[in-house]
This record gives sequence, C-alpha cells and structure tokens, in this order.
Amino acid sequence: MPRFTDRMLPEIVQPFWAALQRGEFIVDAAAQVGTYRKKGTRWVAAHGGVRPRRGRNLKGRCLTFGEREEIALARARGESLRTIAQRLGRAPSTISRELRRNRDHGGYRATTEHALAYGRASRPKPAKLASNLALRAKVEQDLTRRYSPEQIAGRLRVEFPDQPEMWVSTETIYQSLYVQSRGALRRELTRCLRTGRSLRHPGRMPGQRKNRIPDMVNIAERPPEADERAVPGHWEGDLLVGRRNASAIATLVERATGYTMLVSLPDGYKPERVAPALAAKMASLPETLRRSLTWDQGAEMRDWKQVHIDTGIDVYFCDPRSPWQRGTNENTNGLLRQYFPKGVDFTGVTEAELDHVADELNDRPRKRLGFHKPTERITALLLQ
Repeated sequence: MPRFTDRMLPEIVQPFWAALQRGEFIVDAAAQVGTYRKKGTRWVAAHGGVRPRRGRNLKGRCLTFGEREEIALARARGESLRTIAQRLGRAPSTISRELRRNRDHGGYRATTEHALAYGRASRPKPAKLASNLALRAKVEQDLTRRYSPEQIAGRLRVEFPDQPEMWVSTETIYQSLYVQSRGALRRELTRCLRTGRSLRHPGRMPGQRKNRIPDMVNIAERPPEADERAVPGHWEGDLLVGRRNASAIATLVERATGYTMLVSLPDGYKPERVAPALAAKMASLPETLRRSLTWDQGAEMRDWKQVHIDTGIDVYFCDPRSPWQRGTNENTNGLLRQYFPKGVDFTGVTEAELDHVADELNDRPRKRLGFHKPTERITALLLQ
C-alpha cells in the first residue's frame, strides 16, 4: 500500500472527501485513495470536519503533476527553458511563468508547486475586502465621505500607485455592499451612496423587462434563526422545468429537517399558476412550520404577496446568481434528477407520483441529521 505525506496532493484528497460526501465511512474513503483509517481521521480533524474548498481539476492548458516533475528534474540538470518547453510541447513562456511564479519557495519542487497551483485555482475566491483589513477600512472611510464606488476605485490607484493589493474594482465595492455572500462592508453604508437604496437596482438596456418581482424582500432581511437551521419552518423553493419549458414542478425543502414537498405545475409556471399551487401546498402545514420561504428572483414568483396573504409565510428572495443561498434546495434538485432527468415532460406526472417520490426522499437517512430521516424529524416536530 502506498504511503503519503500529510500534505496530500489534490488528486488524492478530493476523492477522499467526495467519498465522505457520498455517505461512506472514513475507513472506506481512506481505502479508496490507498491509505488507512487513522490518516483519514487526521485529515478530517485538520479541517474541523469541513471539506476544504475545491479547486479546478487542473486539466486542459494547466500543467499536470507529471509535467511539473519533469520541469524540476530538468532544472536540476541545468537545462534551458526552451529545451524543457520543447520536450513538454509547451510554450517557453509557460515554463518561464511557472518558474517565476514559484521562485520564492526555496527552489522548485513539483509536489509543493502543484499543491499551490491547485489552491490558486480554488473557487470561490475569498473576497478582497474581507481579507485585506487596511483596504476595507479605507473604502469604508471614503464611503462615509460620500465618495461613489467609482471615485473610490479610481482614487485608490492614485494614492497607492505601487501597491496593487490596495486596489479594488467598482463592482467589487458594489457586491460587497449588496450581495450577502460577499458582504465584507457594513450594509448600512449603502445609505452613503447617491441613491441610498438598501437593494441594488441594476441598470437595464432598453427593452429589457423591469419590475419582475415588485417590492421583493431580500434574503439579508431573513431572520438569523433561518441561517442557523435551529428553528424549523424555514423553507427553500425552486422549479424543475420540463421539456420545452412547457411544464414544471416546484420543489420545497425545509432547512432544519431536509423534509421535501413537490408541487405539480403541469400547465406551466406562469405567476398566476405558481402562487395558488404553492399557497395550497404550504397551507397543508401547521402554522409553526410556515415561517419563511426563500426563492430566487425568477419571474414565476411575481405574485409572492398572494402566497404570503394566503398562508402567512414570509417570502424572501436570494441575490442574483447566488444559488448557494438556497444550497439545501439545490442539493435536493440534484437528487430529484434521479427520478426526473433533464428533458422530461412533467405534463403526465400526477400529484400521487410526486408524493411517492417525495416520500422516498424523506425516508432516506441523512448524515447531517445523524443518519436520522427527514420523516422522523418532521414527525417529532408535529407531535410537540
């Protein structure tokens, strides 16, 4: 059995974590990558039980680990950059950049440099205003002086011409103010902007749709208890759209228990069809399980106020292009693709069939619930 160092290559670490995510035990996940249970336990403990950020697979134009080993050996033999590049079938500039990027690490070592390259490719990247405290303080100071984000970005390059770490783009400032997941700046600083809006209203080209969801309430206003999953009754929702966008089903997932409900929309997902269907489904729940519903900014939720009136549930909307703000729902939609592959026509899918699929999902033990089932958790809540 091969032995590996504690500083694992991504090609080994990621399959290990992927196996754990599939629900396999540490001993089996470790065996899949050629190591043993105690080493796997140390990896988990080192990251506090949380999977490290994924990097890209480093395929295509990226240098492979084998190529980096060849570069290290060739440099040790004193070969020129052009000779190395010709042997690898790479441009000399690629080899030059690789060596220049890693010249401060005490000599070129393939294992170290490949791990660093994987880290650079990781997504999502940490927000610059979250990690650079001096830059954040400067931006906040200028916002209180009522500078616009464009003025701040331009002025930073004047004041710090030789310090690119103190530069930031206009869009980064806006996102830090308005997008919850990038919110390094204090949200109340939006009052210092010319518009003073608490929500961002993006500019649109002539002819584009406006006011798709009137008076929507942003996810930033959602109670903190929903984020912590400590209190049941907070739901996430989305659509699975069928063939030719002619039919759909709405998916509703409770954040604390993972309990799933499916709503049939055989005649399409126009707002006038979605709101009554959602209201009817949510009304079947006791009031204690109707605290909030979080949706994306799809036009199908234009009549969200009617859902609120009919059920008493508070409706919140995610930031644009931020599916991770409904992570539980996105994961559930992926599970549903086992039953309804892309391109399926939902017109012929009955409510009884949807209930059967939901029952199967709710009967699966979940690792984050200590291998209890969503049905067991929701039943315990209903009996309280």
